[in-house]
Amino acid sequence: MTDVVSKNSTKTLYDYQQRALQAILGKIEELPDYYNMVYQLPTGGGKTVIFSEIARRYIEKYNKKVIILTHRVELYKQTSKMLTEFNVKNKVINSEVKELPDQDKYMCFVAMVETLNNRLKEEKIELKDIGLVIIDEAHYNSFRKLFKYFEKCFILGVTATPLSSNMETPMKDIYHELLVGESISSLIKSGFLAEAIPHTFNVGLTSLKVGMNGDYTVKSSEELYINQLMQSKLLAAYEQVAKGTKTLIFNNGIRTSWYVYDTFKEAGYNVKNLDSTVGKQERKEILEWFKNTPGAILTSVGILTTGFDEPTIETIIMNRATKSLALYFQMIGRGSRVLGSKKSFNLIDLGNNIARFGPWTADVDWHQIFRAPNYFLENIANDEDLERNFVYQMPDDIRKQFAKSKEVSFDIKAEYDKVLKLGLKSKTALDNSLEQHVKICVENSEDVFDAWTLMKLLDEDIKHRVKQYSFCIIKNTRNYVKWLEDDYKRQLRTKISQAID
Repeated sequence: MTDVVSKNSTKTLYDYQQRALQAILGKIEELPDYYNMVYQLPTGGGKTVIFSEIARRYIEKYNKKVIILTHRVELYKQTSKMLTEFNVKNKVINSEVKELPDQDKYMCFVAMVETLNNRLKEEKIELKDIGLVIIDEAHYNSFRKLFKYFEKCFILGVTATPLSSNMETPMKDIYHELLVGESISSLIKSGFLAEAIPHTFNVGLTSLKVGMNGDYTVKSSEELYINQLMQSKLLAAYEQVAKGTKTLIFNNGIRTSWYVYDTFKEAGYNVKNLDSTVGKQERKEILEWFKNTPGAILTSVGILTTGFDEPTIETIIMNRATKSLALYFQMIGRGSRVLGSKKSFNLIDLGNNIARFGPWTADVDWHQIFRAPNYFLENIANDEDLERNFVYQMPDDIRKQFAKSKEVSFDIKAEYDKVLKLGLKSKTALDNSLEQHVKICVENSEDVFDAWTLMKLLDEDIKHRVKQYSFCIIKNTRNYVKWLEDDYKRQLRTKISQAID
């Protein structure tokens, strides 16, 4: 790692940050003052460091003022602190600031977007001599309302994901150009980010509904994720992959988060819940506890996706599904900070997110996404297609219970094709699956009670096989699949009894 000390600053820039700095400053110098550009860099790459040094150098070179816009309290505090470390004296414009009688004392301002918009509309504040506007988390659409006040300024947006949060207002309609920074894989290779070790657990998501914002609704997500089967799957995933590690869990809904809290608490784990209803002081105490407690588990809703930096995190659990590419990268990014000997972290996916968007480290054509966002969004795999391609793998702890069986897997789609070619009824495929389940239960049991106990371990496998069969016969309504699954289990119990007696 090559460090470059920024002139007149106590902060240090890494080599890739220095390259980004030079590229952006070069653009500012050669392009018109009223140009809009967006810069992309992965979460954890140090965007705040880069734009703080840009602010310092811009003020020094052009003797014009800079304003930095954020949408979260955590971000404006983080930004103001970073600017101070770069020896940039700055004034924060938050809800407590009604007017700016002392604005001539400052060359740099940090403002909350809604607060600044209100003050400008009320004409309580008139910002003078602003030459550069920097927008943090620029993919959020809320910033757009402020552009009319800065039509003669150079606007620099920064984001990890140059894809607008609102499909109706793509970023290409707001920004003239995209400048892409270092990739995630490159930052990992150079030692700047920790590597994610992915662990995927297939989840049936076809019951989820998509809301007006293009993502899954909280209501439909909670109906799925608070049920006992999903809670058990979450706990089993944690114990299988990450037991004893410091873990951050992301949920889609406050009820779900509290269910998760209860599940882990009852299992004897040190866990706390954090959501938007938690007060400021309690939130501070919870985050301090999380930072200083080895093996701590924090279950959360939304608020820790941006402006939260805790390098001691060892495991990220996505206990939710999302159609938001930005949220996908933000959640994973919370575990990617390197710290001492930490070079990797566990990534547990319980929302088919990796299957939907691809691996976190995969090369992404951000220019293509920036130019044609609708094409990208329209080609994200839908949940039914994802489920069609599921391949069930029996967890190791369950597989050990069927140690006497040489083979425990069963390809229901291949069996379906086989029985059709033989001219048999399609239901024969499911009957053959049933016989195979009977066989592995019986050959690993001493008596019928043992076999029935083993049968309960096959719930996920049964659910998967029945679902795949329903896709084959093109009859996969929720009620029909549930009936088919219940009937399968009834028959399995009866056939096990007959086989042992």
